[in-house]
Amino acid sequence: MLSRVAAVMAPHTHNRRRVTGSSGRRREGRESEPQMPNMSRRVFNSAVLLFLVVMMCCGTGGAATAEDASSASGSSPEKLFYWRDTKDGETVSSLRVPSLVEMNGDVFAVAEAQCTGTGGCVFTGIASEFLSLTDEKPNELDMSKLKTQVLVNRSSGGEQCPSQTAVLAGTQRVKKVHVSRPTTVVQGSDIYMLAGNYSWTYGGKADSVFQCGLLLVKGNISNEAGSTNKRILWKDTYDLPWISNGRQEQSWTRLIGGGGSGIKIKGDTLLFPLEGTKKEDGKAVSLIMYSSDTAGWVVSREMSADGCGDPSVVEWKDKLIMMTACDDGRRRVYEFNLTESWTEALGTLSRVWGNKHKGNVKGVGSGFITARIEDRDVMLVTLPVYAKTESEENGKGRLHLWLTDNTHIVDIGPVSGDDDAAASSLLYRSGKSETNGKEKLIALYEKKKAEGEKPSPGMVSVRLTAQLQRVKDVLATWNKVDKRVSQLCTTLLAQKGFSSDNACTTDKITAGLVGFLSGSFSENTWRDEYLGVNATVKGNDGGATKTSDGVTFHGAWAEWPVGAQGENRLYHFANYNFTLVATVSIDGVPEGDTPIPLMGVKMNDGKNTVLLGLSYNNKNKWQLRCGDEKTTEHSSSWKPETTHQVAIVLQNSTQGTAYVDGQRVGGDAPCTLGSTESQEISHFYIGGDGGSAGSREGVSVTVTNVLLYNRPLSSAEMTALKMKSVTIPRLDHAKTEPRGTASTPAGQQPSEWGHLVGSSKDASGGVEGADSQVREVNATALSSNLGNVSQENKIDAGTMRESGLLPLLLLLLGLWGFVAL
Repeated sequence: MLSRVAAVMAPHTHNRRRVTGSSGRRREGRESEPQMPNMSRRVFNSAVLLFLVVMMCCGTGGAATAEDASSASGSSPEKLFYWRDTKDGETVSSLRVPSLVEMNGDVFAVAEAQCTGTGGCVFTGIASEFLSLTDEKPNELDMSKLKTQVLVNRSSGGEQCPSQTAVLAGTQRVKKVHVSRPTTVVQGSDIYMLAGNYSWTYGGKADSVFQCGLLLVKGNISNEAGSTNKRILWKDTYDLPWISNGRQEQSWTRLIGGGGSGIKIKGDTLLFPLEGTKKEDGKAVSLIMYSSDTAGWVVSREMSADGCGDPSVVEWKDKLIMMTACDDGRRRVYEFNLTESWTEALGTLSRVWGNKHKGNVKGVGSGFITARIEDRDVMLVTLPVYAKTESEENGKGRLHLWLTDNTHIVDIGPVSGDDDAAASSLLYRSGKSETNGKEKLIALYEKKKAEGEKPSPGMVSVRLTAQLQRVKDVLATWNKVDKRVSQLCTTLLAQKGFSSDNACTTDKITAGLVGFLSGSFSENTWRDEYLGVNATVKGNDGGATKTSDGVTFHGAWAEWPVGAQGENRLYHFANYNFTLVATVSIDGVPEGDTPIPLMGVKMNDGKNTVLLGLSYNNKNKWQLRCGDEKTTEHSSSWKPETTHQVAIVLQNSTQGTAYVDGQRVGGDAPCTLGSTESQEISHFYIGGDGGSAGSREGVSVTVTNVLLYNRPLSSAEMTALKMKSVTIPRLDHAKTEPRGTASTPAGQQPSEWGHLVGSSKDASGGVEGADSQVREVNATALSSNLGNVSQENKIDAGTMRESGLLPLLLLLLGLWGFVAL
């Protein structure tokens, strides 16, 4: 790490800035920026981690030269200040900004500590505590027993209040430090922490700031004197100065660590999330800084949209993912690597979670980590969910744990009990087996103060054993669903003489498959087989009945929520790109001239507006309603009591298409829609749209195996469908043993599949089997269309990745879509 501390590197000039504005659009920045003048080797050796990047200095006093800054900073490490433990009479009054640190199997909590001195003065330190984690009960940190250290002036002596201001001897230069928002990362036997910032002024005058920067602190694990108890001991502090090089267009009033944890990525590169406050408008932005032995330290030229702060970062496969809390009430997520432009992940995780409940309440940082559990890479997120109460519009923020593989998202459930939780941090420690007690999932979260309650906000640690088991149960369900889809694909293609080596791999057949409605239906809930978002059946006064792999509607209909889900919208991607596919059978010809809605999308505009919808009429024709455009009619007819495969597709928020049995409805060109960004989608409707026509005409519709993808399937895939007959033999029953769950939210029990065709888990946990039937299905020559399937779900303006999945998908739907005549 010493080479990092001594290294200096100007930012890469080839990195472009793609700044995402509040509308989600991007604008390009400069290709290159003015560079720092050359500095002598002496300056390089004495200056510490010089960030030759944008000016952070706040004020109008002008910028010092590099030599001035070097001499003002002093040698490395810090000489004017040192860390000491709090003294008698100094107490911790509150804790905030949680961070978890693990080293050699030991876990420590780290937090910003608001302290009070003997004279009533207030100052900030860093508190830490070894977590024994001997039980699974929430443990509130005892503020009187924490190991709290304060960064103070070496010459402050016995002053009642620790001085965090120092004067450089023989000069009028005054240095002030501000400790806040600890952000930690472990490298070897050392712990590195961004611990706040500092500023240099002339004579302590606020308008004479000539340098400001970040504080980087190195610490180690040690035993307390005369004891075997372990603690973190913070020692060396290094300045990370921001120096003006004449660039005035980017200036900051503040730059600080993001809080929580940094990460170590490939190549032993250390990375910290940062939050900056722009001087021009006072808005927060999120960015990163990173370092390696060979490159030195770099601050990203890329940054989030204005108004997005509280960043947390993880490394996911070959890219980095940053989550931010934005002042528009949503959490935006960005995907990038160290040398490419940032892209908002609108196709996967961005804007899924809410940032805050209503009112003037600042957003909080999330716990955000990656883990490999049950041989599967996943991300885990902790965020507060705000419930409405009878007495007030918004209640407590109960902390929930979320599981995602960057496609599926499942709410694992609450982790904070009845506590009103805010910011949080997560840590996962794997074990060699599930029984040796070494595998642990731990959360650390801020516990907010109740009205009139003292002491002030504190910190709680909890071991999430039950939630970890629930995570494993969900992953087992995902794997079973994926494998059965792949196995069915292999069997089907082999019967037609096609090679299944590439076509039926699980990653291709399920790429982008987010939701799946099949045979798990009871009362008014049609459950997602992937345990994500359930659909609700409306108008169900006996108007909806369960089939082996779907639902028959007679006057009822189902709504699958997008924006209507509320604070957290797991299907937010549907506002940009989606494909919704289903197998349907209309059980008779409706009376009257009114088209009957079958499947579509409605807007969240208070008018129940249909954005894109497929209907059928009494002339046995399909009709497409596309925004405000005139309804168009399909050239081919539907047949009563016959299985059809139908699909609706949204591309780039503005283009809509519908397909029946692989053929486009309403012409060759997609219809043009108004953008769904300004007015979001409310829900998908299935089997009807809640209008009176469906029940009035008295026609039953059976809908089976509804699949929702987070990407558009291409026109080429749709038109490749050819009519062929495939006979599917009877399959043997394949029963599985149910697996217990823990902390399972109501209505989201993991489903266990007997076999994919016609089986589902009933409410009591048993498996009801159904023999697969010999049926006629639509097949296609797949070999020309089953090419590479992109699993990237990021959306970039005007671009889209398409795959060759649909012919296989519709073939499977034909297999699944048996209707009891």
